[in-house]
Amino acid sequence: MAQYRVLFAKEIMGVPFAVGTVEISRARNAERAERAAALRFARSHGVEDWRERADRMELTPLPDREA
Repeated sequence: MAQYRVLFAKEIMGVPFAVGTVEISRARNAERAERAAALRFARSHGVEDWRERADRMELTPLPDREA
């Protein structure tokens, strides 16, 4: 399973400012990682939808960690 880092940012006057990041340690694909990160971000900020706190979501695959 792949690992991802998801950055959430608020855009002000065209400039993105990071609001938070979420690391997903195991996801079948990028879509599932985005959904999991969106839920985790929203819950941690006490909102129903991540878009209430951020305008952008950027997903970055992380290299596999070898045990």
